[in-house]
Amino acid sequence: MAQYDALLKPFTLKGLSFKNRIMSTSHAPGYAKDGKPQERYQLYHEEKAKGGIGLTCFGGVTTVAIDSPSNEYNQISASDDSIIPYFQQLSDRIHSHGAKLMVQLSHIGRKMRWDLDPWLPPIAPSAVREPYHRGHPKAMEDWDLKRIVKAYAQAARRAKAGGLDGLEFQCAFQNLIDSFWSPVANRRSDKYGGSLENRLRFVIEILSETRKLVGDDFIVGLRMSGDEMIEGGLSHRDCLEIARTLGKTGMVDFFDVIGGGMYDYRGISVSMAGMAMPNAPFMSLASAVKAETGIAVFHGQRITDLATAARAIEDGHCDMVAMTRGHLADPHIARKLIEGRPEDIRECVGAAWCIERLFVGGEALCVQNPATAREATMPHVVPKAAARKKVVVVGAGPGGLEAARVSAERGHAVVLFEADERTGGQINIAAKGPTRESLAGISRWLDRQVNKLGVDVRLDTRADGAMVLAEKPDFVVIATGGEPGIGEFEGRELAVSTWDILTGKTAPAERVLVYDDDGREPASSAVETILARGSRVELVTPDRHAAQEIGAITYPTRLKAFHEGGVAVTPDFRMRRIYREGNRLVAVITNVYTGDEEEREVDQIVAEFGTRPREAIYHELVPHSRNLGGVDLEAFAHGRKWHIDANPEGRFVVVRVGDAVSSRNIHAAIYDSLRFCKEF
Repeated sequence: MAQYDALLKPFTLKGLSFKNRIMSTSHAPGYAKDGKPQERYQLYHEEKAKGGIGLTCFGGVTTVAIDSPSNEYNQISASDDSIIPYFQQLSDRIHSHGAKLMVQLSHIGRKMRWDLDPWLPPIAPSAVREPYHRGHPKAMEDWDLKRIVKAYAQAARRAKAGGLDGLEFQCAFQNLIDSFWSPVANRRSDKYGGSLENRLRFVIEILSETRKLVGDDFIVGLRMSGDEMIEGGLSHRDCLEIARTLGKTGMVDFFDVIGGGMYDYRGISVSMAGMAMPNAPFMSLASAVKAETGIAVFHGQRITDLATAARAIEDGHCDMVAMTRGHLADPHIARKLIEGRPEDIRECVGAAWCIERLFVGGEALCVQNPATAREATMPHVVPKAAARKKVVVVGAGPGGLEAARVSAERGHAVVLFEADERTGGQINIAAKGPTRESLAGISRWLDRQVNKLGVDVRLDTRADGAMVLAEKPDFVVIATGGEPGIGEFEGRELAVSTWDILTGKTAPAERVLVYDDDGREPASSAVETILARGSRVELVTPDRHAAQEIGAITYPTRLKAFHEGGVAVTPDFRMRRIYREGNRLVAVITNVYTGDEEEREVDQIVAEFGTRPREAIYHELVPHSRNLGGVDLEAFAHGRKWHIDANPEGRFVVVRVGDAVSSRNIHAAIYDSLRFCKEF
């Protein structure tokens, strides 16, 4: 389509031709095994290459030395030659689809815990603690400087030997190189500290040594911040001067420009730019570096829509535009554009769940695309079934919509019942929370696909067992979701749910106690909604702090709103009972450690305790089913076909997904449905 033509134009950098301007930046998805990009890692990037991407970059913070351990976020290590065969394997996969491949190399410096194997202390230009990882680094000595310069260059040599098309050195987010640049981390008084010339000496030595080993033709770039946004750190003007100075060396082929500094919790939420941030918040920084240096610029930070991506290229802000999280949501962005199907692209909604999982030791998974990172067992393109069957789905939340979509893609006749007047389920409630509107994009895409595939969608229809049986189904998916849970305490009937507040069913009172026994988004969203009405709020939770289950990208936004709204947060207390006293409610809360009781007199109590499954229709249908509701969990867990014939007289197979099973999240519901329905 003409409006996106700029994205599909080729680009040549130092003799290397990219077939289009769409890329994915280096990131740390947590898929490495034994410090190597093995099959899972390779399949993940190959899917993007299949999907038509011009450049995929991998190995966010691929480590170059033993004291930058790869077990931090399960990363790749390029500290010895054993990595070369894996680089070659990945390179062959990507090149076979016409895409290009680059790696990011770094030493993470002080951005690590001190207690990781092999138990070597963090190092940094100065012994200045980094708040997020909480380690106390050793100030680098002369022998450290020399060995790390060589380590970078040797890792670059391995990248070239592995058949990669280029590399970038990570010089952002307070990794080792940019720690030398930033006054907030560099307090040295020798030739590596003080003036900007001195602070750039370390990276220039790395570039010089690298060029000796890889030559002048191999592409070498730098990922750098255009403004650290840290008090005492690098300003935008400082960053422009750094780019100008390094550009003049002739050793840098491109700058991959980001914004922010990832110095502490607040900095992480800014630089990782979740759904609370506007679209493309730091494009101006990339544009300024390009204008200042005339060197090629890559950029990607919360660029989630095609119009913004195309404008970035058309208006000359950058030469390659990255939709990194966008490719977790849909690795086939470029292919769908080429085929004239932009409406079929599943856009990233900025939930940041992919990144937040990494900070708690998990791997990156997309909240709405369960096939990402599971390419060995889960299809991005659903294959047709051998025979056409009848599938009935009850409930049109994310799990039900995915069940209908996948079943229809398989070629089956699908009927989808929904009790509400529109599809979306709990997403419709979640999206009412402040800054969470973009979640609605998940159900919009699914709804569009379901209608495009010809699913028989019956809205405002509360199905019962007889209605399902009348359809004579071969398969039934129960995706009825859950009811809001309040808890099991005495007097719970006097409380209202977070759903009541978010949907507007119940108006906030003047003085409100929100009791959160779940720790996920609903209670915090309810608090923000109540604050917007001018109410006074206390949040009580048995957890050790507020919003305990909300990830590192999101919770700084929540806590900022709490502080600005004057929310009183009371951790470590569990609701014991509620009773009425006149026109007021009294909450009796108990300290979970001491057993001491306290009382709160308020006008309203809002309670959150996850969801309870809506399962009546499931139990109604189970006796009529062949599998009696049973699932071969071993096969299901590994994405394999399964069969249970517990009731030979049964007419169909019935399964349930998402919150109809237990209180979980959007990803779990969609993943349940994909795993089941790809085998129908």
